[in-house]
Amino acid sequence: MTGRAFTAVLAVLAFGAGCRVERAEPPRGVLTLTASQSQATWIRNFNPLMPSCRWPSAAGIYEPLAVYNSVKGEWVPWLSTRWGWRDEGLTLAFEVREGVKWSDGQPFTADDVVFTFELIKRFPALDQKSVWKFLDGVSVGTDGEVLFTFKRVYVPALPWIAHQPLVPRHVWAAIEDPVAFTNPNPVATGPFTEVRLFQNQVYELGKNPNYWQPGKPAVEALRLPAFPGNDQANLALVDGELDWAANYVPAVDRVFVRKDPVHHHYWFPPIGSTVFLYANTTRAPLGAVSVRKALSLAIDRALVVDVAMSRYTTASDATALSSSYEKWRDPAAVAKGGWVVFDPVQAARLLDEAGLKVNGKGQRLHPDGRKLSLSIAVVNGWSDWVRAAQVIARGFKKVGIDASVRLLDEGTWFQRLQQGDFDLAVGWSYEGVAPYEFYRWLMSAQTVLPLDTPSPGNWHRYGSLAAAPIFAELERTTDPVRERELEVKLQEIFVDEAPAIPLFPNPSWGEFNTRRFEGFPDAANPWAALSPNKMPDALLVLTALKPRAEAGR
Repeated sequence: MTGRAFTAVLAVLAFGAGCRVERAEPPRGVLTLTASQSQATWIRNFNPLMPSCRWPSAAGIYEPLAVYNSVKGEWVPWLSTRWGWRDEGLTLAFEVREGVKWSDGQPFTADDVVFTFELIKRFPALDQKSVWKFLDGVSVGTDGEVLFTFKRVYVPALPWIAHQPLVPRHVWAAIEDPVAFTNPNPVATGPFTEVRLFQNQVYELGKNPNYWQPGKPAVEALRLPAFPGNDQANLALVDGELDWAANYVPAVDRVFVRKDPVHHHYWFPPIGSTVFLYANTTRAPLGAVSVRKALSLAIDRALVVDVAMSRYTTASDATALSSSYEKWRDPAAVAKGGWVVFDPVQAARLLDEAGLKVNGKGQRLHPDGRKLSLSIAVVNGWSDWVRAAQVIARGFKKVGIDASVRLLDEGTWFQRLQQGDFDLAVGWSYEGVAPYEFYRWLMSAQTVLPLDTPSPGNWHRYGSLAAAPIFAELERTTDPVRERELEVKLQEIFVDEAPAIPLFPNPSWGEFNTRRFEGFPDAANPWAALSPNKMPDALLVLTALKPRAEAGR
């Protein structure tokens, strides 16, 4: 995007901030918000076992056994009250919370937990974290605990099992095809289960009449308007129509906070996932590490951070780790990653060595003489990522690559990403409690699925032979010293092989308006992640927010 176009975006926001259009005030207790899904119209899908579900199906409508608080770095018991390893690491036992009911009044039991995991085993497309690659079975013990038995010791399994959304057996046992099931009227244990309204442009979720936490939620309902992109959502945010948002806002202090300094607040902690340029390694010449490093060298990350991210973050180093993994970062591995600097001359040299020569017109050619053309898939309306893709494409063109930005609606973009139907794509990365989980979805051969088979995370289809024994040992060890050594080795391998091209660590976007609600976490009181996109952390916030005693606009 040109400087003039970027200025125009700010002008639109400033106009919206100064020229408020009066709209009907939502009823008291109805919290209006945006989440991660930027779409012009909503499709009614509350299936928490599929990634295409409406927010907050997986953590807000349905719930997990436990919630990892990514800000405090600690586990919070949820539908389970306690858990632990047994049998030398081959069994993980969860005690199910008593007194929990589904929203239709039926009791939640250990049988529901077992049923959920058996369901995702029978329908592998539902097993988004591939837990049945290491699980051997799930059963109810003699004392009512849920027992997860393992084919082998697999210590990193805890977050994947604990965070699995749980569904009711008495409803889902009758569903013939749970993969295609859109679950229009959910029965769940979460704080917001009642679909009060569902239209193309807006939907509302009322609170669960049988919620297990006494007095919660204090919020009566959630209201989610549809916005086709950041700009439209930002206008609503600046205008005071939103109570909670996860938006990228250019010049947030000037555009948003200044409009109402008493009530308008934000917190952008650097705990979001790293944003990557994924190169589809099944498509020539992107399978070559030298070509991926050449593409990386052609990216001016300082310009990307400046133009696309308004300097809210910094350029990634070659380990690709965000600041949430700061305690793990190895300076020596960082120092070896010269391929993340901006060096078009070196980029051109690597492309030449890979046989991608330049013709008389300055165009890069495949060895067989075809022009090298690459498209960058990005979500239409995600203005920050679109600008990043535009900067990247211009950099590629300067080294002779015919590069274009392909704008897709979010659903199409995510489907193609999962199926490996792209050349290059801007996308997020998996977040976990340690680098093992982060790197597993970037370079473990165990996460590589065939093309056209939806992949939860390894969209670029890369499996590292060198990393395989490191992953295997990390899955067994409980020694923190050895774990540290192994996590460093993963960083070194990533730097050597460049499985994907890191751009920048994403801030965890979060804005809120205290005119009608209170209780949001912020930099002064960082008790949880603010962003509604941070799942399942958002459960902590959803159950803590309260209407202000005297609210108005």
